[in-house]
Order: sequence, then structure tokens, then C-alpha cells
Amino acid sequence: MPDALLLRGPRALDFESFEHPPLGPEEVRIRTLYSGVSAGTELSQYRGSSPFMAKRWDEASRLFRAADAPSWNYPVRNLGYEESGEIVEVGSGVADLRPGQRVYGTWGHRTHHVAAREAVRLLPEGADPRIGIFSHIGAVALNGVHDAEIRIGDVVVVFGLGVPGQIVAQAARASGAQVIAVDPVASRRETALRLGAAEALNPAAGSVAEIVKEKTGGRGADVAIEVSGVPAALAEAIRTVAYSARVVALGFFQGESRGLHLGEEFHHNRVQLVCSQISGVAPGASYRWSKPRLWQTAVQLQHEGLLDLLPLITAEVPFRQAPTLFERLDRGDPDMLQTVLTFGEDE
Repeated sequence: MPDALLLRGPRALDFESFEHPPLGPEEVRIRTLYSGVSAGTELSQYRGSSPFMAKRWDEASRLFRAADAPSWNYPVRNLGYEESGEIVEVGSGVADLRPGQRVYGTWGHRTHHVAAREAVRLLPEGADPRIGIFSHIGAVALNGVHDAEIRIGDVVVVFGLGVPGQIVAQAARASGAQVIAVDPVASRRETALRLGAAEALNPAAGSVAEIVKEKTGGRGADVAIEVSGVPAALAEAIRTVAYSARVVALGFFQGESRGLHLGEEFHHNRVQLVCSQISGVAPGASYRWSKPRLWQTAVQLQHEGLLDLLPLITAEVPFRQAPTLFERLDRGDPDMLQTVLTFGEDE
């Protein structure tokens, strides 16, 4: 019987069985091969720290409001948003797909999924199916690079070298930038250098802003992209950029952000602070770009070799060991980047 991962309460993972539903004429059944675990969004659900679990998101006004009934309640059945799989059955009306084809998308940490034909996205023929798990986190990173409006030759400083930060660093370099990567974890700096960053700095070793100002003749970075969700990193990103330059806040900041001194460099250097968030694309590109195009591009750039994301996978764990993996991520192992749940034939 198929199973799905279930979050019964904060830090309380379990498995839930479900029946194989009959297929409609325009549906396909998918067996999951790999499911990526997000150390940002998913851990905020796992810990109960997401704002959606304490407040109600009012779609009409686009405001979080205090409410007795928050937007998300336990049990949480939507853990996971970066999956790849294999078609095992097609509906009677599906003529252009066949069992055995590999697909990617969002259907959660579950052994099987039924998708409408129009929602099925094929992986490139012969591609490693693991590239599919980067379709959505890759889209988040590409969206941030679009929001940064990078020009060829720009000096771009990326703060935070978790999975999205590593992808941002690669995408910024592919856009023609000189990338300076920043993270306190040595293994993450080494990964960024190995995958193309020009330089990697340890923020604990000295002021990143002062180092970058010196390297650029006093000018500062053209763009800084903050991807860690740590207020101190955002504060330093603001200090690092040149006059009237852009800082993209891509990280998921949770709770109050202490340490932002907005009357200092932010005010006196007319710094542009831009939020990047995947619920919408960069407004100036919205007539051409969409989330599905970002997903497709994140997969295609890997297949073509412009992005090299498989080295970011640091652990592949059987689906049944998911609770142990989440406990390890919750403890904050700094050497872990992308973790993946694997599904065998017997799942």
C-alpha cells in the first residue's frame, strides 16, 4: 500500500497509508524515485515556526492577520515540494505518455502520486532523475538572480551557501558576474569555490563589507544577494554594496530581525532593498517568465551543464528513515547541503 510522510505536530513525523485511486482518462500514476528535503520551508513547518502556522494569510489584502484558525494546521500533509519519479500507468485518454518515462514536479514525500496530464513535466531523455529535485529550489534561486538584475562584469556577493545560495552563486557566475561567496562553514565555502565562485570569505574572520570595498577600490559590490535568512547577514550585505546598488533579500527570515541599522549605510547610500519570493516572478519579466518556465529552466540548465547541482547532494536516505533525517537537519549539521529521500521498488 502506498505511503506518505505526515507531520502530526511540531517535530512529530509519521507515515500515513493511502489507497491507489483509479485513474481518470486524462491522468497518470507516478512512482516516486527521489524527493528532496528543503532545510528552509520544510523545517519551518517541522519546527512550527512558519508564520502560516501562527497567523492567517489573507489573500485579498495580502496581510498576515492574527486569528484563531491559522492558514496551516496540524496534521501537515503537504511536506515536500521537489520530486522526481517514473510513470507507471496512464489513463485511457493519454496517448502521448507511456510507462517508464521520467518526470519531475511537486507532489510531496510520498511513494506514489496521481497527476493530471497537463501537470506532467518530462525530464530530458537520458537525464539523471535526481536533477528533477532541483526544479523548484532551482527556480527560487533563478528568480533571485532575475530580481538582482545582474549585468555582465558585476561583482556579486552571495551571503549564505546552503543549497539555494550555492545555486545562486552558480547562476550569477553564468550571468557574467564575478562571484564572491560568503559563509561561516568551511565545507560550504570549499563547495562554492569548486563549483565556480571566484572567492569565498568567512564572515567570522573579518568584515565582508570592508574586504569587498578594498577589493573594488572603495566602490563596493554591484549586487549582494542574501540567501541565509540571518539578519546579521542582511545587515552586512547592505554595508557591502556600492552607492545606490541593489541588495536582494532571498532568505526566509523568521520572527523579528534584530541588528538592522537602517539609519546607517542603508539610508546614506540609498541602497535598494528588494525581496525575492517564488510566489511571483520578477515583475519586469512577468510578461515572459512564469514559475513553470523557471522550473523547466532549472532542469534544462542542469541537463546542458550550465548548472552543476548534483554535487550539492550530501545525503541520500531511504524514505522509511525520513524521521531520522529530519532530526539530523533540525540539529543543524553544517556539512549537510541537499538531502534526498530515495524510494525503492518495494515502496
